[in-house]
Amino acid sequence: MPSFHNGPVEIAYLDEGEGEPVVLIHGFASTKEVNWLHTGWLKTLTNAGRRAVAVDNRGHGQSSKLYASADYETGKMAGDVRALLDHLDLPTADLLGYSMGARIAAFLALAHPQRVRSLVLGGLGSHLVDGVGLPEEIAEALEAPSLADVADRTGRTFRGFADQTKSDRKALAACIRGSRQTLTPQQAAAIRAPVLIAVGTRDQVAGSAHALAALIPGAKALDIPDRDHMLAVGDKMFKSSVLAFLQARP
Repeated sequence: MPSFHNGPVEIAYLDEGEGEPVVLIHGFASTKEVNWLHTGWLKTLTNAGRRAVAVDNRGHGQSSKLYASADYETGKMAGDVRALLDHLDLPTADLLGYSMGARIAAFLALAHPQRVRSLVLGGLGSHLVDGVGLPEEIAEALEAPSLADVADRTGRTFRGFADQTKSDRKALAACIRGSRQTLTPQQAAAIRAPVLIAVGTRDQVAGSAHALAALIPGAKALDIPDRDHMLAVGDKMFKSSVLAFLQARP
């Protein structure tokens, strides 16, 4: 498994296919394999003639596990992706992020606009500006002795997912508490890359795709029909819409 270091943090990644690069940034408690390989995204992109680079965020998958909340500030996580671009000698790339990964991608697009050719925000709408990330109840669910001890419905969902992916739950709890930054509406409006915002119509986590698109000049909103936050990521319509967006962007 290829990896590199951004300072003391080791970051693992996958790099498949040839062509224009698309960097894939997974969501909270997921991994590059769960979010992008098992859902068919890597195959979809490489079959379309793209180079697909999928990263394990710090605290996740095969990347370094950190236990201080401050280590998961969103700007630092975006810095890992910028360091990945440097490591692979990619001056610019399309970014596809899902949920927390979309938040990371948006922060990178704002901080380093010259590195981002286009931006797909999946599973994240208006909560990029009016939410503070995942709720504290999820961190508490991750720290509970067992799934049976978790009463909160959303907490149970994420705890079950973390157990399924065999994640380091202590690192994930620190990640939730540390990555609660938002963009202001003015910062969102300053994003200049072409943007596609895709949210499932049954998603109770992301906020409105249309409300966020209204803040970002030229952004397009996509409703993924009958999909909740967990199921939208692998949706066929989502994939085909992203391919069409990548094909159409300058």
